[in-house]
Amino acid sequence: MQSIFRDHLLKDKTAVVTGGGSGIGQRIAERFAEHGAKVVLVGRKQEKLDAAAAKIKASGGVAETAALDVRDYPALEAMFQKVVSVDILVCAAAGNFPAPITGMSANGFKAVIDIDLLGTFNACRASYGHLRKPGASIIAISANQATQPFAMQAHVCAGKAGVELMLKTLAIEWGPEGIRANIITPGPTDDTEGMRRLAPSPEALQRSIRSVPLRRLGTKDELADLALFLSSEAASYITGATFACDGGTGLSHSGSLSAAAS
Repeated sequence: MQSIFRDHLLKDKTAVVTGGGSGIGQRIAERFAEHGAKVVLVGRKQEKLDAAAAKIKASGGVAETAALDVRDYPALEAMFQKVVSVDILVCAAAGNFPAPITGMSANGFKAVIDIDLLGTFNACRASYGHLRKPGASIIAISANQATQPFAMQAHVCAGKAGVELMLKTLAIEWGPEGIRANIITPGPTDDTEGMRRLAPSPEALQRSIRSVPLRRLGTKDELADLALFLSSEAASYITGATFACDGGTGLSHSGSLSAAAS
C-alpha cells in the first residue's frame, strides 16, 4: 500500500529501526525508505534482515543491516559508532507469549522485560550521542498492555508500562538537546507475529476483531504512516506523547486475552 504522504519527508535522514527485520518494524523501515531516509535494520537474525533490506533496495531505497541482540549494550554501542549520523530511532523489538503468572517462569518473565524495556533503554542510551541535535526523533512501539491490565500478559504489561514512562522521561531530559520522544500503541494488527500468537485460531481472530470498535484489524501501513508523521517536521512540536493506533481497542478493553488466546 502506497503512503498517503506524497513528499520525501525524510530526505537525507538516517533512521535506525530495532526489530526492523519483520513485522511492524520492517514496515516502518520500508515507509521511511520510501520517503528518502537511509535505514539501518537491527535484529537478531541476519537472514531476515537481508530479506528486508533486499526488498527496500529493490524499491529504490537505501538500507543497511546490523545483526545483534538489543539486550547487548556493547553491541548496540558499536553499531551506532559505525552508523555515526542518526536522526531517527524506532524501538520496535519486542517479545511476547501468552501465559498466566503461575505458568510463567522467572526466565520467561525476564526475557520479555529485557527485550522490551532493557532493549529500548539500551538503544536509546547508546544512540544519545548521535541523536543530540534539533529535529532528532525517538519512537517506541508500545501496546495497550502498558496502561491496562491483561490476563496472560503480566510480563508485557510490566515491560511496556516501563517503556512508556521511560520515553516520557527522555522527552523531558533530552528535549533541551532537540530530541523528541513519542510512543505508538498499536491495536490488533493484521499479518503480525503478535496476532498469530494471541489469536492462533480463526475463532480467536474473530473474537479479537469483535473487540475492536471499528470492527477490523489495523494494518502495518497505518502504523508506518503514523511513525512517518511523528518523525517528520510536521510533528516538530510533539514530544512525550502516546498515540493509539488501535481502532479504539483501548476504549473497550475487557481486561483479558484468555479468550483470544484459547
